[in-house]
Amino acid sequence: MSEQKRQKALDNFDPADPKLNSLIKDHALTSGLYPYAKKMKRSAYEKQLRALQIELLKLQSSIAETGERVVIVFEGRDTAGKGGTITRFRQHLNPRHAHLVALTKPTDVERGQWYFQRYIEHLPTAGDMAFFDRSWYNRAGVEPVMGFCSPQQHQLFLNEAPVFEERLVNDGIHLIKIWLTIGREMQLKRIHARQHDLLKHWKISPIDLKAIHQWEAYTDVKEQMFKATHKPKTPWNVILSNDKKRARLGALQLVLSQLEYAGKDETVAHAPDPKIVGQGDAFFFSRDN
Repeated sequence: MSEQKRQKALDNFDPADPKLNSLIKDHALTSGLYPYAKKMKRSAYEKQLRALQIELLKLQSSIAETGERVVIVFEGRDTAGKGGTITRFRQHLNPRHAHLVALTKPTDVERGQWYFQRYIEHLPTAGDMAFFDRSWYNRAGVEPVMGFCSPQQHQLFLNEAPVFEERLVNDGIHLIKIWLTIGREMQLKRIHARQHDLLKHWKISPIDLKAIHQWEAYTDVKEQMFKATHKPKTPWNVILSNDKKRARLGALQLVLSQLEYAGKDETVAHAPDPKIVGQGDAFFFSRDN
């Protein structure tokens, strides 16, 4: 596919059109330099998923005994699979001690507070885990792109976030930051599916539709975010998520491999596939273009 044809297909994408352009559909999986040409087989996925979820139950039991606190932040492009990945984490955990944090837009009172204030009250107590489906990093992504904050507020956030996160870690919180990313064709394919599937249509918002034409702007603020907030104590972990099954397994492996807990099975809770999970320039900059 020539770049000219590709760009024309991207520019002419209309989520309301019931037929998805074949150029977008056929190149969705490998978009964004995704390293696999075929999706993972479901049988292999389900076998690994079960084993990893058993390990996750061991982790939850262990932190309940030790009183540790775990915070996992999930960020990324729209449709990258944050919600589905979090669901696989929480599927069999005790919900009393594994909390989902998915905040709506701030109230008038919250807008008048210190920016991080409304997130602090959702941090876990001893023995608990918190899963943030988007987080304080709204100010590093959607807010500057959509004009919901000023350039000064955006820059202030980039300066303050590493300090805020280092204080969480210094206080004993295990903070794991995950960025799920997808190629542009895959994003459009998923947006199209949501638009035409009545069971998924609720996931589409006016902001999501507006963001279709803001790809480069999101790329720019994403790269600013990595430069400012990827720190030794609070690093970012990028997961290439064109294949949802591989991405979910990769996220589970990432978390389990980074934390110590009683009864850990190293043959299951090992480091994730380095082709799709990693840090550094190869993952942070322009990988999803």
